[in-house]
Amino acid sequence: MQDGKNDGDRGAEAKTHVPVLLSEVLELVAARPGGLYVDATLGAGGYTEALLRASAPSGRVVAFDRDREAIEAAKARLRDYSDRLSFVWGSFANLDAHLDELVGGIVADLGLSSLQLDDPERGFAFAAEGPLDMRFDRSQDLTAAELVNETDERELERILRDYGDERRARAIARRIVSRRPLHSTTDLRRAIVSVLGPWKGGIDPATRTFQAIRIAVNRELEALETFLEKAPDRLRVEGRLVVVSYHSLEDRAVKLAFRARAKGASPSPGEGSEGRFRLLTKKPLTAGPDEVARNRRARSAKLRALERVA
Repeated sequence: MQDGKNDGDRGAEAKTHVPVLLSEVLELVAARPGGLYVDATLGAGGYTEALLRASAPSGRVVAFDRDREAIEAAKARLRDYSDRLSFVWGSFANLDAHLDELVGGIVADLGLSSLQLDDPERGFAFAAEGPLDMRFDRSQDLTAAELVNETDERELERILRDYGDERRARAIARRIVSRRPLHSTTDLRRAIVSVLGPWKGGIDPATRTFQAIRIAVNRELEALETFLEKAPDRLRVEGRLVVVSYHSLEDRAVKLAFRARAKGASPSPGEGSEGRFRLLTKKPLTAGPDEVARNRRARSAKLRALERVA
């Protein structure tokens, strides 16, 4: 398992947001003029802008993000669409509370945005030194520093193993505990490298541990599971849910949730959804070699789509 936004791969493309699998996403969402659409993970706003253009001149988009800074940046960049665009500061897990009507399509890109990766003060990356933060929502209490410095060794090992698929989770957890307190991304990376050895190309040795800690800090998998329970029921007939994931934990959750809906399972007790949904992607779509060459963030992306048919 690997995160699609590896620090070692970040170059000029991280400075200009390039939506991954954009043409595939737009084809599957099939936005129409006058429709209402949701970008569940605003980020740098690439999918939001594409949905606004595809649904012009009268389509509307609601964009969610837990990162207030991302929303403020998008408000400035997309100000020409302000009459058709609204923002929600909050988790996509709560999208049902902010939608008064069924929607024609929902898009969710589960990767980190370049805005977060490129700012060392956010603590997501290890290419430059920064504080151990990693919060999507900077108003929440739990930071990466608190998790790394206060979690007991056994629980830290579990986090690295379950959320990072890190084979040396026990040794890394033990080394982190022995070097406490850790104050910066550099401190954390040094502890990891002291166990795994220096970067020799490919995935940086710190990638899996940073991914695991970020997932734990933001409770990403819990939010994703709730989103996948709620989102299909917010679609109108012929509405489509499109999700782009970057590592196996996310992709497995999306695959199982979509298959369950297509088979008629419902997360609500006593309710069935037989015949109401169908899979649009029997297998996940992935980026072709040309897109990967242009944008290496795309190399681990997997796209799955579900349609409400009744």
